Amino acid sequence: MRQANMNRRRFLAGSSAAIAGSAWLTVMGGVVIGPNGAWALAPTTISAAEAATLVEMTRALYPHEKLDDAIYGKVVATLDEKAGKDAALKESLQKGVADLQAANWSGLNADQREEALKKIETSAFFQSVRGECVTGIYNNPDVWKIYGYEGASAELGGYLHRGFNEITWPDEI
Repeated sequence: MRQANMNRRRFLAGSSAAIAGSAWLTVMGGVVIGPNGAWALAPTTISAAEAATLVEMTRALYPHEKLDDAIYGKVVATLDEKAGKDAALKESLQKGVADLQAANWSGLNADQREEALKKIETSAFFQSVRGECVTGIYNNPDVWKIYGYEGASAELGGYLHRGFNEITWPDEI
């Protein structure tokens, strides 16, 4: 992670001018700060403003009320890391985010964001972000805990004699 040189002027300029796409995510001094101040993302390849837009995009793609933006931030951190090793991915992310920002992404409501994403769903940019979301969200043990998934069971003998008989949802159908 790179550390930004911070002085009073830069702090004030960053904190007053850098709400990036969301009333919740703050971009300051090259860092994206979560709404509760409990997490931050310091991208090294893409800009903090681009990262904030990607956090919002990932949440729009896979909206889960129970998940904190930190989960989505981890997805974006992985994209940032991969973009540092792949110039084509970096260019795709930067162009895709620029296109979203040019379409006033931050001013769109949820339905409008969905429409904007449908328009680009066949693009390499969209597919890269979507693909990273699938693995970054659903292969994340922190997410499993939130939803009560205990993880893989093969090494524990499978589910047949361990938890399968405890499920209740079939009775609720």
